[in-house]
Amino acid sequence: MQLKYRLLNVFALAGDPFSGNPLCVFEDGRGLDTATMQSLARQFNLSETTFITPSPRADAFVRIFTPEYEMPFAGHPTLGTAAVVHSLAAGAGKPGAAVVLDMQAGLIPVSLQGELWTLRAKAPAMRENSRDLTELASALGLQAGDIIHQPQGPRLLWVDTGVEQLLVPLASADAVRRVQPQAEHLKYFVSSMGKRQFLVFAPAGPNELLARFFFENGAVVLEDPATGSACANLGGWYLHTGVRGPRKVVVSQGEQLSRPSRLQLELDGEGQIYVAGRVVELGAGSITL
Repeated sequence: MQLKYRLLNVFALAGDPFSGNPLCVFEDGRGLDTATMQSLARQFNLSETTFITPSPRADAFVRIFTPEYEMPFAGHPTLGTAAVVHSLAAGAGKPGAAVVLDMQAGLIPVSLQGELWTLRAKAPAMRENSRDLTELASALGLQAGDIIHQPQGPRLLWVDTGVEQLLVPLASADAVRRVQPQAEHLKYFVSSMGKRQFLVFAPAGPNELLARFFFENGAVVLEDPATGSACANLGGWYLHTGVRGPRKVVVSQGEQLSRPSRLQLELDGEGQIYVAGRVVELGAGSITL
């Protein structure tokens, strides 16, 4: 069996093909079982690897794997895979500016708008954080005063537009840069999937945010260079803390990893959440199993 794949960077900066978040997309995952998909994701060892298969209700069914587990939804795999599905359709004489991806989290519409691929996120679900603020600050290597927590305003929230994550607003960009997660102290901050996943963020200018996203990988906590699911959840966080659209925000991520990334978050007047970014295809190859 020969499996064709493509390597892309998602949320890349214009003129820098090595920015953004790397992604591997297998063009045709038919005939692969879950264990083989997981092994291939572990082989490539990127933050996510996706597999395209047919869907009776969308342009493609997509499965997303980290090196350790499968995910129901993730942002940069959604945009990158949509670009590949679009390319395959164009090659088959079926060009179009939009695709719908069928995922475990549901149907996700994605469209090409200028140079940016844009997904429309699902409606967010929210729950309050029940742990002590000082406890979280210590787990992040911060002081309690670095975290913004107003009971009726900006505060810690678990948000889910496809995958649940903890959204942590900080008082300054400097605080974002100072975050040093302590894995052993984060065991109580666990998502509905049983994972430790959290976004820290702060204003970095008018309609600009500096953000960092952390996730567990085995026994350690790693940082992600660009996280579309967290950007979508940030849209839900805005809506729940009183911010209404229309609003556009540019989110900068990946600074500490030398993988600068730009994500665009948009809220429209009806509360819809959109996440957009540039997708760059670096190359393609094949594996024989």
